[in-house]
Amino acid sequence: MKKTIITLWLCMACMALWAQTAREEIHANIQRAGSNYLAYPAPTAKLSAAPKGYEPCYISHYGRHGSRYLIAPEDYEAPYQALSRADKRGVLTPLGRDVLARVSKMRDESNLRLGELTPLGAQQHREIAHRMYERFPQVFAGRVNVDAKSTVVIRCILSMENALQELKSLNPQINVTHDASEHEMWYMNHNDRELTALRWNIDTHTAYRNLCKKHINNDRLINSLFTDTDYVKRHINSDDLCYRLFTLAVGLQSSELSKSIQLTDIFTEDEIYGYWLTENARWYIEFAACPLNGATQPYSQRHLLRQMIAEADSCLAQERPGATLRFGHESIILPLSCLLEMDVCSMEVDDLDQLADAGWCNYRIFPMGSNIQLIFYRSKKDKSDILVQALLNENEVGLPLQPADGKDGCFYRWSDFRKYYLEKIAQYERR
Repeated sequence: MKKTIITLWLCMACMALWAQTAREEIHANIQRAGSNYLAYPAPTAKLSAAPKGYEPCYISHYGRHGSRYLIAPEDYEAPYQALSRADKRGVLTPLGRDVLARVSKMRDESNLRLGELTPLGAQQHREIAHRMYERFPQVFAGRVNVDAKSTVVIRCILSMENALQELKSLNPQINVTHDASEHEMWYMNHNDRELTALRWNIDTHTAYRNLCKKHINNDRLINSLFTDTDYVKRHINSDDLCYRLFTLAVGLQSSELSKSIQLTDIFTEDEIYGYWLTENARWYIEFAACPLNGATQPYSQRHLLRQMIAEADSCLAQERPGATLRFGHESIILPLSCLLEMDVCSMEVDDLDQLADAGWCNYRIFPMGSNIQLIFYRSKKDKSDILVQALLNENEVGLPLQPADGKDGCFYRWSDFRKYYLEKIAQYERR
């Protein structure tokens, strides 16, 4: 598929798609700076009414697990140990000792729970399933089949189970099948080694390094935590410590501790925005259509998209298609949304400093609990006449297809959808 590199004037045009810039949105809600740590924001806009003569009959879904603790031991341990050792040497400021106390609480809370679903994560999936049921009651009426699959990671399995329990509580007649097996990982959580190897090259490394140099300065924060500059030079990796503190600060929103403490207050707004800006660029390089590495990373999810199309064909052949639910990770949601070319997700920007202003903001795509839903509508007169609507995080998004109404609607013919994306995947595989 031919793409056009977004130049500055087009970046400004894309900004018109959003009421606020990323900086303004993060100022309004500092938690958005968490990127993939953002707690799931419930949708606020109403969906368009189904076209006359059509009703929803089937849902194909891929959702990320809900809010979780941080994954790696060093996420908590490294900043705790760095501050604790400095405290024993008596070189922490009062703020430094206060930050150590807060980090210690987070470390204790996460003990033996690394990467696990938090209570908030479970709640998110119950609420998403509840809204799905309320929005499309025809899909879940009576003795309908709902087939669910999860990756083999426990936070994804528990997210699936919470969603299914909510659906069963709303309609006990639903027939649920659910599974989590390595057998399905070839499409549920595919790792394309060839594409992964292409992510970082001279161009992406240089562009990313220059962005970090321009927007990240840790001197103020380090000086606010430590009293001895010589100690810092000899014993503290300032960049690593500040980045880990930022990660703890934005990840705190997932936990119960967020009700009693915070950590974003130790950063200035500019520092927080700088960290988000560089994280936004890193996710773009590694998973989106970044032209600096060939704009091919979204094709890592070609197996998943092809499987979703095949399963939809199979289900739509049934009198009551029901729903197919899949539960996995943001590293799948992000490239899949780009592969589907959902609104601005697939844009190609060669200047990383212009990425956010162009409207490519990761927190809009893959917060905790993020999901892609394809809603299928069947004609009451002709059962072979199928329309499909795409939702990203339960909000309507456009696709690169001609709307069924021939104008600017958000409903597309399933036949057009199938043809476009299967040809897109085949064209890539022939390269």
